[in-house]
Amino acid sequence: MTDVMAHRGPDDRGFYQDNNAGLGHRRLSIIDLNTGRQPIYNETGSLAIVYNGETYNFQSLRNDLVSKGHVFETKTDTEIIVHLYEEYGERCVDYLRGMFAFAIWDNEKRELFLARDRFGIKPLYYTELSTGEFIFASEIKSILEIPCVKREIDETAFDQYFTFRYVPEDRTMFKAIYKLEPGHFLVYKNGKAKIEQYWDIDFDRDAPLSGNVSDIAHRLKESLRESIKIRLMSDVPLGAYLSGGLDSSFIVGLMSDICPDPVETFSIGFDDIKWNESRYSDFVASHYHTNHHRLIAGAHHIDLMHKVIRHLDEPLADAATIPTYMMSELTRRYVTVVLSGEGADELFAGYDKYKILDFGRFIRRLNPSFLFNSMSNSSLGRKNITIGRISDYLGAVKDPAHAYLQLVSVFTKRERQKLYRRPDIINDTSYEIIKKYINRFENNLHNLLYIDLKTWLPNDVLLKNDKMTMANSIEARVPFLDHLFAEESARIPASMKMKGMREKYILRKAMESVVPMEIVKRRKHGFTVPLQHWMDGGLDRFAREALSKKTIERRGYFNYDTIESLFQKSLKNIFYRRQFWSVLTFELWCQTFLDKH
Repeated sequence: MTDVMAHRGPDDRGFYQDNNAGLGHRRLSIIDLNTGRQPIYNETGSLAIVYNGETYNFQSLRNDLVSKGHVFETKTDTEIIVHLYEEYGERCVDYLRGMFAFAIWDNEKRELFLARDRFGIKPLYYTELSTGEFIFASEIKSILEIPCVKREIDETAFDQYFTFRYVPEDRTMFKAIYKLEPGHFLVYKNGKAKIEQYWDIDFDRDAPLSGNVSDIAHRLKESLRESIKIRLMSDVPLGAYLSGGLDSSFIVGLMSDICPDPVETFSIGFDDIKWNESRYSDFVASHYHTNHHRLIAGAHHIDLMHKVIRHLDEPLADAATIPTYMMSELTRRYVTVVLSGEGADELFAGYDKYKILDFGRFIRRLNPSFLFNSMSNSSLGRKNITIGRISDYLGAVKDPAHAYLQLVSVFTKRERQKLYRRPDIINDTSYEIIKKYINRFENNLHNLLYIDLKTWLPNDVLLKNDKMTMANSIEARVPFLDHLFAEESARIPASMKMKGMREKYILRKAMESVVPMEIVKRRKHGFTVPLQHWMDGGLDRFAREALSKKTIERRGYFNYDTIESLFQKSLKNIFYRRQFWSVLTFELWCQTFLDKH
Protein backbone atom coordinates (compact mmCIF):
# COMPACT_ATOMS: atom_id res chain seq x y z
CA MET A 1 0.00 0.00 0.00
CA THR A 2 2.81 2.45 0.77
CA ASP A 3 4.95 1.37 -2.19
CA VAL A 4 2.34 2.30 -4.82
CA MET A 5 2.30 5.89 -3.52
CA ALA A 6 6.01 6.23 -2.86
CA HIS A 7 5.88 9.41 -4.98
CA ARG A 8 3.99 11.11 -2.14
CA GLY A 9 6.93 10.43 0.15
CA PRO A 10 10.18 9.28 -1.49
CA ASP A 11 12.41 10.20 1.48
CA ASP A 12 11.35 7.64 4.08
CA ARG A 13 8.72 5.16 5.16
CA GLY A 14 7.49 3.85 8.49
CA PHE A 15 4.99 1.41 9.98
CA TYR A 16 3.00 0.69 13.11
CA GLN A 17 1.20 -2.56 13.76
CA ASP A 18 -0.56 -4.25 16.65
CA ASN A 19 -3.26 -6.92 16.85
CA ASN A 20 -5.98 -4.47 15.87
CA ALA A 21 -4.51 -1.89 13.51
CA GLY A 22 -1.76 -1.17 11.03
CA LEU A 23 -0.53 2.24 9.90
CA GLY A 24 1.87 2.98 7.05
CA HIS A 25 3.49 6.24 6.00
CA ARG A 26 5.56 7.66 3.15
CA ARG A 27 7.50 10.79 4.03
CA LEU A 28 8.32 13.85 1.95
CA SER A 29 10.75 15.64 4.27
CA ILE A 30 9.86 19.33 4.62
CA ILE A 31 10.25 20.23 8.31
CA ASP A 32 12.56 18.65 10.92
CA LEU A 33 14.44 16.57 8.38
CA ASN A 34 16.29 14.50 10.99
CA THR A 35 13.75 13.56 13.67
CA GLY A 36 10.37 13.83 11.97
CA ARG A 37 9.95 10.16 11.00
CA GLN A 38 6.45 8.73 11.17
CA PRO A 39 4.46 7.16 12.73
CA ILE A 40 4.85 9.47 15.73
CA TYR A 41 3.61 8.63 19.22
CA ASN A 42 2.54 10.30 22.44
CA GLU A 43 4.59 9.96 25.64
CA THR A 44 3.17 6.55 26.55
CA GLY A 45 3.02 5.13 23.05
CA SER A 46 -0.74 4.56 23.29
CA LEU A 47 -1.42 6.95 20.38
CA ALA A 48 0.13 6.64 16.92
CA ILE A 49 -0.31 9.10 14.03
CA VAL A 50 0.39 9.14 10.30
CA TYR A 51 -0.06 12.53 8.70
CA ASN A 52 0.07 14.22 5.30
CA GLY A 53 0.19 18.01 5.17
CA GLU A 54 1.42 21.02 7.11
CA THR A 55 0.21 22.80 10.25
CA TYR A 56 1.43 26.39 9.96
CA ASN A 57 0.62 27.46 13.52
CA PHE A 58 2.35 24.50 15.14
CA GLN A 59 4.93 26.57 17.05
CA SER A 60 2.30 28.50 19.02
CA LEU A 61 0.34 25.29 19.58
CA ARG A 62 3.48 23.57 20.81
CA ASN A 63 4.23 26.35 23.31
CA ASP A 64 0.70 26.11 24.68
CA LEU A 65 0.86 22.33 24.97
CA VAL A 66 4.25 22.44 26.72
CA SER A 67 2.74 24.84 29.28
CA LYS A 68 0.07 22.20 29.89
CA GLY A 69 2.71 19.53 30.62
CA HIS A 70 3.06 17.75 27.29
CA VAL A 71 6.52 16.42 26.42
CA PHE A 72 7.87 16.52 22.84
CA GLU A 73 10.62 14.44 21.28
CA THR A 74 10.73 16.04 17.82
CA LYS A 75 10.48 19.49 16.24
CA THR A 76 7.93 18.41 13.63
CA ASP A 77 4.38 19.69 13.31
CA THR A 78 3.06 16.11 13.21
CA GLU A 79 3.76 15.54 16.90
CA ILE A 80 1.63 18.58 17.77
CA ILE A 81 -1.51 16.80 16.59
CA VAL A 82 -1.00 13.77 18.83
CA HIS A 83 -0.84 16.00 21.91
CA LEU A 84 -3.75 18.13 20.72
CA TYR A 85 -5.76 14.93 20.48
CA GLU A 86 -4.76 14.00 24.02
CA GLU A 87 -5.86 17.41 25.23
CA TYR A 88 -9.01 18.05 23.16
CA GLY A 89 -10.04 14.73 21.60
CA GLU A 90 -12.04 15.02 18.38
CA ARG A 91 -12.03 18.83 18.59
CA CYS A 92 -8.26 18.91 18.03
CA VAL A 93 -9.01 19.77 14.40
CA ASP A 94 -10.44 23.14 15.46
CA TYR A 95 -6.96 24.33 16.44
CA LEU A 96 -5.16 23.37 13.22
CA ARG A 97 -4.33 26.02 10.66
CA GLY A 98 -3.16 24.32 7.53
CA MET A 99 -3.79 21.46 5.11
CA PHE A 100 -3.96 17.89 6.32
CA ALA A 101 -5.22 14.36 6.13
CA PHE A 102 -4.25 12.26 9.12
CA ALA A 103 -5.08 9.13 11.11
CA ILE A 104 -4.63 8.57 14.85
CA TRP A 105 -4.91 5.08 16.30
CA ASP A 106 -5.79 4.98 19.99
CA ASN A 107 -4.61 1.59 21.14
CA GLU A 108 -6.23 1.86 24.59
CA LYS A 109 -9.67 2.76 23.24
CA ARG A 110 -9.30 0.59 20.11
CA GLU A 111 -10.43 3.62 18.16
CA LEU A 112 -9.36 5.14 14.84
CA PHE A 113 -9.66 8.89 14.22
CA LEU A 114 -9.41 10.28 10.67
CA ALA A 115 -9.60 13.96 9.70
CA ARG A 116 -9.37 16.02 6.52
CA ASP A 117 -8.65 19.75 6.21
CA ARG A 118 -11.40 22.32 5.79
CA PHE A 119 -11.26 22.79 2.01
CA GLY A 120 -10.03 19.35 0.94
CA ILE A 121 -6.52 20.34 -0.08
CA LYS A 122 -5.31 16.88 0.94
CA PRO A 123 -7.20 13.73 -0.12
CA LEU A 124 -8.39 10.88 2.11
CA TYR A 125 -10.21 7.73 0.94
CA TYR A 126 -11.68 4.78 2.80
CA THR A 127 -13.72 1.59 2.44
CA GLU A 128 -15.33 -0.95 4.75
CA LEU A 129 -15.05 -4.61 3.79
CA SER A 130 -17.66 -7.28 4.37
CA THR A 131 -15.04 -9.11 6.45
CA GLY A 132 -15.20 -6.28 9.01
CA GLU A 133 -11.98 -4.51 8.03
CA PHE A 134 -11.72 -0.74 7.58
CA ILE A 135 -9.16 0.45 5.00
CA PHE A 136 -8.04 4.05 4.38
CA ALA A 137 -5.32 5.81 2.37
CA SER A 138 -4.29 9.07 0.72
CA GLU A 139 -4.76 7.45 -2.68
CA ILE A 140 -7.27 4.94 -4.01
CA LYS A 141 -4.57 2.84 -5.63
CA SER A 142 -3.30 1.94 -2.14
CA ILE A 143 -6.74 0.65 -1.15
CA LEU A 144 -6.85 -1.39 -4.36
CA GLU A 145 -3.75 -3.26 -3.15
CA ILE A 146 -6.06 -5.16 -0.77
CA PRO A 147 -6.96 -8.26 -2.84
CA CYS A 148 -10.60 -8.48 -1.78
CA VAL A 149 -11.42 -4.85 -2.69
CA LYS A 150 -13.59 -5.04 -5.80
CA ARG A 151 -12.98 -2.83 -8.82
CA GLU A 152 -16.58 -2.06 -9.66
CA ILE A 153 -18.06 1.14 -11.11
CA ASP A 154 -20.50 3.08 -8.97
CA GLU A 155 -23.22 3.86 -11.50
CA THR A 156 -24.54 6.80 -9.46
CA ALA A 157 -21.04 8.29 -9.50
CA PHE A 158 -20.83 7.47 -13.22
CA ASP A 159 -23.83 9.70 -13.97
CA GLN A 160 -22.52 12.41 -11.65
CA TYR A 161 -19.20 12.38 -13.49
CA PHE A 162 -20.83 12.97 -16.87
CA THR A 163 -22.75 15.84 -15.31
CA PHE A 164 -19.91 17.61 -13.47
CA ARG A 165 -16.78 16.07 -15.15
CA TYR A 166 -15.74 14.85 -11.69
CA VAL A 167 -17.40 12.83 -8.92
CA PRO A 168 -18.66 15.17 -6.17
CA GLU A 169 -19.08 14.83 -2.40
CA ASP A 170 -18.21 11.50 -0.76
CA ARG A 171 -18.48 9.10 -3.71
CA THR A 172 -15.72 7.93 -6.04
CA MET A 173 -16.05 6.08 -9.34
CA PHE A 174 -15.30 2.89 -7.41
CA LYS A 175 -18.31 1.30 -5.80
CA ALA A 176 -17.88 1.21 -1.98
CA ILE A 177 -14.73 3.39 -1.93
CA TYR A 178 -15.49 6.81 -0.50
CA LYS A 179 -13.87 10.18 0.12
CA LEU A 180 -13.88 11.73 3.56
CA GLU A 181 -15.35 15.11 2.70
CA PRO A 182 -13.51 18.36 3.47
CA GLY A 183 -14.06 19.75 6.94
CA HIS A 184 -15.09 16.34 8.31
CA PHE A 185 -13.64 13.77 10.67
CA LEU A 186 -14.41 10.07 11.02
CA VAL A 187 -14.27 7.86 14.11
CA TYR A 188 -14.18 4.09 13.61
CA LYS A 189 -14.84 1.87 16.61
CA ASN A 190 -16.38 -1.55 17.19
CA GLY A 191 -17.04 -1.98 13.48
CA LYS A 192 -18.96 1.28 13.11
CA ALA A 193 -17.98 4.58 11.49
CA LYS A 194 -19.21 7.95 12.74
CA ILE A 195 -18.69 10.91 10.42
CA GLU A 196 -19.08 14.49 11.61
CA GLN A 197 -18.59 17.90 10.02
CA TYR A 198 -16.39 20.17 12.13
CA TRP A 199 -16.17 23.28 9.88
CA ASP A 200 -17.95 25.03 7.05
CA ILE A 201 -17.62 28.47 5.50
CA ASP A 202 -20.53 30.76 6.38
CA PHE A 203 -21.21 33.92 4.37
CA ASP A 204 -23.94 34.99 6.80
CA ARG A 205 -22.35 34.15 10.15
CA ASP A 206 -20.66 37.46 10.98
CA ALA A 207 -21.53 41.03 10.19
CA PRO A 208 -20.09 42.26 6.86
CA LEU A 209 -16.72 43.97 7.06
CA SER A 210 -17.15 47.67 7.63
CA GLY A 211 -15.19 50.39 5.86
CA ASN A 212 -14.78 51.79 2.40
CA VAL A 213 -13.29 49.91 -0.55
CA SER A 214 -9.75 51.16 0.17
CA ASP A 215 -9.88 50.07 3.80
CA ILE A 216 -11.19 46.61 3.01
CA ALA A 217 -8.74 46.16 0.13
CA HIS A 218 -5.81 47.06 2.40
CA ARG A 219 -7.04 44.65 5.07
CA LEU A 220 -7.40 41.92 2.46
CA LYS A 221 -3.86 42.48 1.18
CA GLU A 222 -2.35 42.31 4.68
CA SER A 223 -4.34 39.16 5.51
CA LEU A 224 -3.02 37.45 2.39
CA ARG A 225 0.51 38.65 3.19
CA GLU A 226 0.26 36.98 6.61
CA SER A 227 -1.15 33.79 5.05
CA ILE A 228 1.76 33.65 2.61
CA LYS A 229 4.34 34.42 5.28
CA ILE A 230 3.40 31.47 7.47
CA ARG A 231 3.47 29.22 4.38
CA LEU A 232 7.12 30.03 3.78
CA MET A 233 7.95 27.77 6.74
CA SER A 234 10.24 25.10 5.29
CA ASP A 235 13.60 23.40 5.74
CA VAL A 236 13.83 22.77 1.98
CA PRO A 237 13.78 25.14 -1.05
CA LEU A 238 10.43 26.61 -2.11
CA GLY A 239 8.98 28.64 -4.98
CA ALA A 240 5.70 29.63 -6.63
CA TYR A 241 3.63 28.89 -9.72
CA LEU A 242 3.27 31.95 -11.92
CA SER A 243 0.73 32.01 -14.74
CA GLY A 244 0.76 35.78 -15.18
CA GLY A 245 -2.84 35.99 -14.02
CA LEU A 246 -4.21 37.90 -11.04
CA ASP A 247 -3.91 35.29 -8.31
CA SER A 248 -0.43 33.92 -8.94
CA SER A 249 0.95 37.42 -9.63
CA PHE A 250 -0.41 38.68 -6.31
CA ILE A 251 1.20 35.77 -4.46
CA VAL A 252 4.57 36.22 -6.20
CA GLY A 253 4.47 39.97 -5.58
CA LEU A 254 3.92 39.53 -1.84
CA MET A 255 6.48 36.71 -1.67
CA SER A 256 9.06 38.95 -3.34
CA ASP A 257 8.35 41.61 -0.73
CA ILE A 258 8.77 39.11 2.12
CA CYS A 259 11.70 37.02 0.88
CA PRO A 260 15.24 38.46 0.88
CA ASP A 261 16.30 36.36 -2.12
CA PRO A 262 14.73 36.16 -5.60
CA VAL A 263 11.71 33.84 -5.72
CA GLU A 264 11.88 30.69 -7.83
CA THR A 265 8.88 30.82 -10.20
CA PHE A 266 7.47 28.29 -12.65
CA SER A 267 5.05 28.48 -15.56
CA ILE A 268 3.94 26.57 -18.63
CA GLY A 269 2.75 27.83 -22.01
CA PHE A 270 1.36 26.23 -25.16
CA ASP A 271 2.75 25.97 -28.67
CA ASP A 272 -0.50 27.48 -29.97
CA ILE A 273 0.13 31.24 -29.92
CA LYS A 274 -3.59 31.94 -29.40
CA TRP A 275 -3.56 30.19 -26.01
CA ASN A 276 0.01 30.88 -24.95
CA GLU A 277 0.04 33.19 -21.91
CA SER A 278 3.80 33.04 -21.38
CA ARG A 279 4.31 36.71 -22.20
CA TYR A 280 2.36 37.64 -19.07
CA SER A 281 4.23 35.28 -16.74
CA ASP A 282 7.53 36.46 -18.26
CA PHE A 283 6.48 40.06 -17.68
CA VAL A 284 5.61 39.47 -14.03
CA ALA A 285 8.78 37.44 -13.44
CA SER A 286 10.87 40.25 -14.91
CA HIS A 287 9.02 42.85 -12.82
CA TYR A 288 9.84 41.03 -9.56
CA HIS A 289 13.27 39.79 -10.70
CA THR A 290 12.40 36.15 -9.99
CA ASN A 291 14.39 33.14 -11.13
CA HIS A 292 11.84 32.07 -13.71
CA HIS A 293 11.53 28.62 -15.31
CA ARG A 294 9.14 27.88 -18.17
CA LEU A 295 7.98 24.94 -20.29
CA ILE A 296 5.98 24.77 -23.52
CA ALA A 297 3.34 22.05 -23.88
CA GLY A 298 2.23 20.65 -27.22
CA ALA A 299 -0.10 18.05 -28.67
CA HIS A 300 2.58 15.36 -28.43
CA HIS A 301 2.33 15.54 -24.65
CA ILE A 302 -0.98 13.70 -24.90
CA ASP A 303 1.23 10.63 -24.38
CA LEU A 304 1.26 11.56 -20.69
CA MET A 305 -2.46 10.82 -20.36
CA HIS A 306 -2.09 7.27 -19.05
CA LYS A 307 0.45 8.35 -16.43
CA VAL A 308 -1.68 11.33 -15.38
CA ILE A 309 -4.84 9.22 -15.02
CA ARG A 310 -3.03 6.65 -12.93
CA HIS A 311 -1.92 9.38 -10.53
CA LEU A 312 -5.40 10.94 -10.38
CA ASP A 313 -7.04 7.67 -9.24
CA GLU A 314 -10.41 9.11 -10.24
CA PRO A 315 -11.54 10.13 -13.72
CA LEU A 316 -11.23 13.92 -13.90
CA ALA A 317 -12.11 15.46 -17.26
CA ASP A 318 -9.85 18.47 -16.93
CA ALA A 319 -7.28 18.67 -19.71
CA ALA A 320 -5.20 21.04 -17.57
CA THR A 321 -4.01 17.99 -15.61
CA ILE A 322 -1.40 17.36 -18.33
CA PRO A 323 0.34 20.77 -18.24
CA THR A 324 -0.02 20.80 -14.43
CA TYR A 325 1.83 17.48 -14.29
CA MET A 326 4.53 18.81 -16.62
CA MET A 327 4.96 21.99 -14.60
CA SER A 328 5.29 19.97 -11.39
CA GLU A 329 7.91 17.79 -13.04
CA LEU A 330 9.88 20.93 -13.93
CA THR A 331 9.42 22.38 -10.44
CA ARG A 332 10.89 19.30 -8.73
CA ARG A 333 14.26 19.99 -10.34
CA TYR A 334 14.60 23.17 -8.28
CA VAL A 335 12.36 23.13 -5.19
CA THR A 336 10.27 20.81 -3.01
CA VAL A 337 7.54 23.24 -1.92
CA VAL A 338 5.52 25.54 -4.19
CA LEU A 339 2.84 28.16 -3.50
CA SER A 340 -0.12 28.40 -5.89
CA GLY A 341 -3.24 30.52 -6.32
CA GLU A 342 -6.10 28.00 -6.06
CA GLY A 343 -9.23 29.20 -4.28
CA ALA A 344 -9.25 32.87 -5.27
CA ASP A 345 -11.82 32.39 -8.04
CA GLU A 346 -14.22 30.62 -5.68
CA LEU A 347 -13.83 33.20 -2.90
CA PHE A 348 -13.93 36.35 -5.04
CA ALA A 349 -16.21 35.43 -7.98
CA GLY A 350 -13.59 34.91 -10.68
CA TYR A 351 -15.60 32.87 -13.20
CA ASP A 352 -17.76 34.24 -16.01
CA LYS A 353 -20.56 31.81 -15.16
CA TYR A 354 -21.34 33.88 -12.06
CA LYS A 355 -22.36 36.77 -14.31
CA ILE A 356 -24.76 34.59 -16.29
CA LEU A 357 -26.17 32.86 -13.22
CA ASP A 358 -26.65 36.12 -11.38
CA PHE A 359 -28.42 37.50 -14.43
CA GLY A 360 -30.81 34.56 -14.15
CA ARG A 361 -31.86 35.83 -10.72
CA PHE A 362 -32.81 39.15 -12.33
CA ILE A 363 -34.90 37.39 -14.99
CA ARG A 364 -36.54 35.22 -12.33
CA ARG A 365 -37.75 38.37 -10.57
CA LEU A 366 -39.32 39.64 -13.81
CA ASN A 367 -41.06 36.27 -14.24
CA PRO A 368 -41.92 36.63 -17.95
CA SER A 369 -43.76 33.36 -18.53
CA PHE A 370 -43.73 33.80 -22.31
CA LEU A 371 -39.90 33.87 -22.18
CA PHE A 372 -39.71 30.72 -20.06
CA ASN A 373 -42.04 28.83 -22.36
CA SER A 374 -40.36 29.92 -25.59
CA MET A 375 -36.82 29.40 -24.33
CA SER A 376 -37.44 25.98 -22.82
CA ASN A 377 -38.76 24.80 -26.19
CA SER A 378 -36.28 26.70 -28.36
CA SER A 379 -35.43 25.17 -31.72
CA LEU A 380 -32.18 27.15 -31.79
CA GLY A 381 -30.65 24.76 -29.29
CA ARG A 382 -31.02 21.91 -31.74
CA LYS A 383 -28.74 23.80 -34.15
CA ASN A 384 -26.14 25.32 -31.83
CA ILE A 385 -25.12 23.86 -28.48
CA THR A 386 -24.11 27.23 -26.96
CA ILE A 387 -27.44 28.84 -27.87
CA GLY A 388 -29.15 25.68 -26.71
CA ARG A 389 -27.47 25.82 -23.31
CA ILE A 390 -28.40 29.47 -22.82
CA SER A 391 -31.96 28.74 -23.99
CA ASP A 392 -32.31 25.79 -21.67
CA TYR A 393 -30.86 27.83 -18.84
CA LEU A 394 -33.26 30.75 -19.37
CA GLY A 395 -36.12 28.31 -19.67
CA ALA A 396 -35.22 26.81 -16.31
CA VAL A 397 -34.53 29.91 -14.22
CA LYS A 398 -37.70 29.35 -12.19
CA ASP A 399 -35.79 26.46 -10.59
CA PRO A 400 -32.28 27.78 -9.70
CA ALA A 401 -30.77 24.32 -9.16
CA HIS A 402 -32.05 23.05 -12.50
CA ALA A 403 -30.93 26.24 -14.23
CA TYR A 404 -27.44 25.91 -12.74
CA LEU A 405 -27.10 22.37 -14.07
CA GLN A 406 -28.44 23.34 -17.50
CA LEU A 407 -25.64 25.87 -17.82
CA VAL A 408 -22.63 24.11 -16.28
CA SER A 409 -23.20 20.39 -16.94
CA VAL A 410 -20.82 18.65 -19.29
CA PHE A 411 -23.78 16.62 -20.55
CA THR A 412 -27.28 17.75 -19.66
CA LYS A 413 -29.87 15.11 -18.77
CA ARG A 414 -31.23 15.21 -22.32
CA GLU A 415 -27.71 14.77 -23.74
CA ARG A 416 -26.93 11.89 -21.38
CA GLN A 417 -30.02 10.08 -22.60
CA LYS A 418 -28.46 10.07 -26.07
CA LEU A 419 -24.98 9.21 -24.79
CA TYR A 420 -25.83 6.23 -22.57
CA ARG A 421 -26.72 2.83 -23.88
CA ARG A 422 -28.58 2.28 -20.60
CA PRO A 423 -30.74 5.32 -19.74
CA ASP A 424 -31.65 3.70 -16.38
CA ILE A 425 -28.25 4.87 -15.08
CA ILE A 426 -29.46 8.49 -15.17
CA ASN A 427 -30.31 9.71 -11.66
CA ASP A 428 -31.24 12.92 -9.86
CA THR A 429 -28.40 13.01 -7.33
CA SER A 430 -26.54 15.82 -9.15
CA TYR A 431 -29.67 17.98 -8.99
CA GLU A 432 -30.14 17.18 -5.30
CA ILE A 433 -26.55 18.19 -4.54
CA ILE A 434 -26.97 21.61 -6.16
CA LYS A 435 -30.42 22.06 -4.64
CA LYS A 436 -28.92 21.45 -1.20
CA TYR A 437 -26.38 24.25 -1.64
CA ILE A 438 -28.05 26.86 -3.83
CA ASN A 439 -30.30 28.54 -1.24
CA ARG A 440 -27.98 28.41 1.76
CA PHE A 441 -27.41 32.16 2.11
CA GLU A 442 -29.33 35.38 1.59
CA ASN A 443 -27.13 36.63 -1.26
CA ASN A 444 -27.39 34.86 -4.62
CA LEU A 445 -23.69 35.32 -5.54
CA HIS A 446 -22.61 33.86 -2.21
CA ASN A 447 -24.77 30.82 -2.89
CA LEU A 448 -23.00 30.36 -6.23
CA LEU A 449 -19.58 30.70 -4.60
CA TYR A 450 -20.64 28.19 -1.94
CA ILE A 451 -21.64 25.62 -4.58
CA ASP A 452 -18.19 25.81 -6.16
CA LEU A 453 -16.42 25.72 -2.79
CA LYS A 454 -18.28 22.49 -1.99
CA THR A 455 -18.12 20.78 -5.38
CA TRP A 456 -15.79 22.16 -8.07
CA LEU A 457 -12.94 23.31 -5.81
CA PRO A 458 -12.22 20.08 -3.85
CA ASN A 459 -13.10 17.60 -6.60
CA ASP A 460 -11.48 19.27 -9.61
CA VAL A 461 -9.15 22.15 -8.75
CA LEU A 462 -7.61 20.79 -5.54
CA LEU A 463 -7.66 17.16 -6.65
CA LYS A 464 -5.70 18.11 -9.77
CA ASN A 465 -3.31 20.30 -7.79
CA ASP A 466 -2.53 17.71 -5.13
CA LYS A 467 -2.30 14.64 -7.35
CA MET A 468 -0.15 16.25 -10.04
CA THR A 469 2.26 17.91 -7.61
CA MET A 470 2.57 14.87 -5.36
CA ALA A 471 3.11 12.68 -8.43
CA ASN A 472 6.39 14.55 -8.70
CA SER A 473 7.04 14.69 -4.92
CA ILE A 474 6.13 18.38 -4.68
CA GLU A 475 4.15 19.90 -1.82
CA ALA A 476 1.74 22.61 -3.03
CA ARG A 477 0.55 25.23 -0.53
CA VAL A 478 -2.47 27.45 -1.19
CA PRO A 479 -2.48 30.78 0.72
CA PHE A 480 -5.95 31.82 -0.48
CA LEU A 481 -7.39 28.76 1.28
CA ASP A 482 -6.11 29.60 4.72
CA HIS A 483 -9.35 29.19 6.65
CA LEU A 484 -8.90 32.43 8.61
CA PHE A 485 -8.33 34.35 5.38
CA ALA A 486 -11.36 32.64 3.81
CA GLU A 487 -13.58 33.43 6.78
CA GLU A 488 -12.61 37.08 6.56
CA SER A 489 -13.19 37.05 2.79
CA ALA A 490 -16.66 35.62 3.36
CA ARG A 491 -17.55 38.78 5.30
CA ILE A 492 -16.78 41.06 2.35
CA PRO A 493 -20.06 42.18 0.72
CA ALA A 494 -20.88 40.38 -2.51
CA SER A 495 -21.15 43.74 -4.30
CA MET A 496 -17.41 44.21 -3.75
CA LYS A 497 -16.55 40.79 -5.19
CA MET A 498 -18.44 41.20 -8.44
CA LYS A 499 -19.09 44.86 -9.19
CA GLY A 500 -21.40 45.04 -12.17
CA MET A 501 -19.72 42.75 -14.70
CA ARG A 502 -16.24 43.15 -13.16
CA GLU A 503 -15.13 39.94 -11.47
CA LYS A 504 -12.78 39.94 -8.44
CA TYR A 505 -13.27 43.66 -7.95
CA ILE A 506 -12.06 43.88 -4.34
CA LEU A 507 -9.14 41.53 -4.99
CA ARG A 508 -8.01 43.73 -7.88
CA LYS A 509 -8.17 46.78 -5.60
CA ALA A 510 -6.14 44.91 -2.95
CA MET A 511 -3.32 44.14 -5.38
CA GLU A 512 -3.04 47.57 -7.00
CA SER A 513 -0.13 48.59 -4.76
CA VAL A 514 1.68 45.28 -5.39
CA VAL A 515 0.97 44.06 -8.92
CA PRO A 516 1.62 45.95 -12.19
CA MET A 517 -1.55 47.59 -13.52
CA GLU A 518 -1.16 45.71 -16.81
CA ILE A 519 -1.94 42.55 -14.84
CA VAL A 520 -4.52 44.08 -12.47
CA LYS A 521 -6.64 45.21 -15.42
CA ARG A 522 -6.36 41.95 -17.33
CA ARG A 523 -9.55 40.09 -18.08
CA LYS A 524 -9.51 36.60 -16.64
CA HIS A 525 -8.29 34.12 -19.23
CA GLY A 526 -8.16 30.85 -17.36
CA PHE A 527 -5.76 27.96 -17.74
CA THR A 528 -7.24 26.57 -20.98
CA VAL A 529 -5.65 23.78 -22.98
CA PRO A 530 -5.92 24.34 -26.78
CA LEU A 531 -7.75 21.08 -27.51
CA GLN A 532 -8.70 22.20 -31.01
CA HIS A 533 -5.03 22.68 -31.85
CA TRP A 534 -4.16 19.38 -30.16
CA MET A 535 -6.77 17.54 -32.24
CA ASP A 536 -4.84 18.50 -35.36
CA GLY A 537 -1.57 17.50 -33.71
CA GLY A 538 -2.34 13.88 -32.89
CA LEU A 539 -5.07 13.90 -30.25
CA ASP A 540 -7.67 12.90 -32.85
CA ARG A 541 -5.70 9.78 -33.78
CA PHE A 542 -4.99 8.97 -30.11
CA ALA A 543 -8.68 9.33 -29.20
CA ARG A 544 -10.01 7.32 -32.12
CA GLU A 545 -7.75 4.48 -31.14
CA ALA A 546 -8.95 4.60 -27.52
CA LEU A 547 -12.62 5.05 -28.44
CA SER A 548 -12.93 2.53 -31.23
CA LYS A 549 -16.30 1.01 -32.00
CA LYS A 550 -15.11 -2.33 -30.68
CA THR A 551 -14.00 -0.78 -27.38
CA ILE A 552 -17.20 1.26 -26.93
CA GLU A 553 -19.41 -1.76 -27.58
CA ARG A 554 -17.36 -3.95 -25.26
CA ARG A 555 -17.51 -1.38 -22.49
CA GLY A 556 -21.29 -1.30 -22.81
CA TYR A 557 -21.98 2.19 -21.45
CA PHE A 558 -22.24 4.39 -24.55
CA ASN A 559 -23.99 4.59 -27.88
CA TYR A 560 -21.23 4.57 -30.47
CA ASP A 561 -23.15 6.82 -32.87
CA THR A 562 -23.16 9.57 -30.21
CA ILE A 563 -19.41 9.13 -29.67
CA GLU A 564 -18.75 9.36 -33.40
CA SER A 565 -20.86 12.50 -33.57
CA LEU A 566 -18.74 14.05 -30.82
CA PHE A 567 -15.61 13.49 -32.91
CA GLN A 568 -17.12 15.47 -35.74
CA LYS A 569 -18.37 18.31 -33.53
CA SER A 570 -15.47 18.63 -31.12
CA LEU A 571 -13.67 21.21 -33.26
CA LYS A 572 -16.67 23.53 -33.39
CA ASN A 573 -17.51 24.41 -29.81
CA ILE A 574 -16.05 24.31 -26.31
CA PHE A 575 -19.03 22.33 -24.97
CA TYR A 576 -18.38 19.55 -27.49
CA ARG A 577 -14.69 19.52 -26.63
CA ARG A 578 -15.53 19.19 -22.92
CA GLN A 579 -17.87 16.31 -23.72
CA PHE A 580 -15.33 14.61 -25.93
CA TRP A 581 -12.61 14.93 -23.28
CA SER A 582 -14.92 13.52 -20.58
CA VAL A 583 -15.61 10.37 -22.58
CA LEU A 584 -11.94 9.92 -23.50
CA THR A 585 -10.83 10.37 -19.89
CA PHE A 586 -13.36 7.82 -18.64
CA GLU A 587 -12.28 5.23 -21.19
CA LEU A 588 -8.59 5.68 -20.35
CA TRP A 589 -9.46 5.41 -16.64
CA CYS A 590 -11.24 2.11 -17.34
CA GLN A 591 -8.20 0.85 -19.22
CA THR A 592 -5.88 1.87 -16.38
CA PHE A 593 -7.84 0.66 -13.36
CA LEU A 594 -10.17 -2.05 -14.68
CA ASP A 595 -8.73 -3.69 -17.81
CA LYS A 596 -5.05 -3.79 -16.90
CA HIS A 597 -5.84 -5.23 -13.49
